[in-house]
Amino acid sequence: MATIVMERIGRLFINLQQVRQMPRLLTQAAPSTPALLRDTQVPQYFREVCVHTGYRPLDQSWSYYLLSLFRRHNETVNVWTHLLGFLAFLLGLCRLAETVDFSGDPHAWPLLVLMVSAMSYSGCSVVAHLLGGKSELYHYLFFFVDYIGVAQYQYGSALVHYYYAVEESWHTPMAGVFMPGAVLLSCLSCLGCCYGKFRSHSLPTWVRRVGQLTPSALAYAWDTSPVFHRLLRWSADDDEEVLYYHLGQVLFFLSSVFFFTYPLPQRWFPGHCDIVGQGHQFFHVLLNLCTLSQIWASHRDYLGRRKLYTRLHGDGQAGLFVGLYLLTVVACVLITAGMVVKVRRVLDSEVQKCK
Repeated sequence: MATIVMERIGRLFINLQQVRQMPRLLTQAAPSTPALLRDTQVPQYFREVCVHTGYRPLDQSWSYYLLSLFRRHNETVNVWTHLLGFLAFLLGLCRLAETVDFSGDPHAWPLLVLMVSAMSYSGCSVVAHLLGGKSELYHYLFFFVDYIGVAQYQYGSALVHYYYAVEESWHTPMAGVFMPGAVLLSCLSCLGCCYGKFRSHSLPTWVRRVGQLTPSALAYAWDTSPVFHRLLRWSADDDEEVLYYHLGQVLFFLSSVFFFTYPLPQRWFPGHCDIVGQGHQFFHVLLNLCTLSQIWASHRDYLGRRKLYTRLHGDGQAGLFVGLYLLTVVACVLITAGMVVKVRRVLDSEVQKCK
């Protein structure tokens, strides 16, 4: 009996030794992960204001950047805030599809465009923050894709506001003008953001910000004007819960713009918000909340204002507006393609100078 007991204890000891060796064996089997860098160790275009550490090295394999989704660096929270937003919007679309006839009801198509555009902008942002650190060319490329996502979401916002939230008194003078204007301003916003990014380190910061924010601000003012008009006419006959949702989306958006424009709180605590606490992270969270409020408001308007919007828009305009959405996406893709060509030429000329 004693021999058997000692034999089992010996086997248990060997098994415990193997378990203790597992982390070392896994580390040896997995490729080594390069150390994170300081801001002084990465190119100027890659640095963020008052963010000193946590930068991923350039020119690593694609798998390194993909797996960095689960690693700690200064873009981790930026990636996850919009990834969670994407999943929330996808879940919302699945839940809406249970009660909304997206295929058979043309009047539901603007709501579908909003959901698709919301998932697109959040997905594009995930790609930009996750993969934009591979090289200078890919940095510009993926953030240009991010700006496509922003521009097409601007159009999606304009569409649901014009289709569901509009008052008849506002619709009458704007019919035939509003949606083409939304297409134009979305394209200008995409162009302004791309060009501002391209010249981000050859122009003063305030010039770049003006170039990026001015067309985007004009697009937001235009796209949300039906909501502003409705809020200013706040009526006891209107659905107050919907109005609060609309008010919420406006407040969340304006708050997000503040954090996008000013690098706070990292400017107050430089080096202490490198991983968590950057203003851009707050920008992502507030923009997600803005979009969720917008979705809830638009769905309520879709359910509660059907008599009004079917009379204002008829049966054929929804298909036209979906076509304009596709046109907007194509136009923004062409804009970014042209900017990528310009970036490649500049980078190639710099390589030639170095030779």
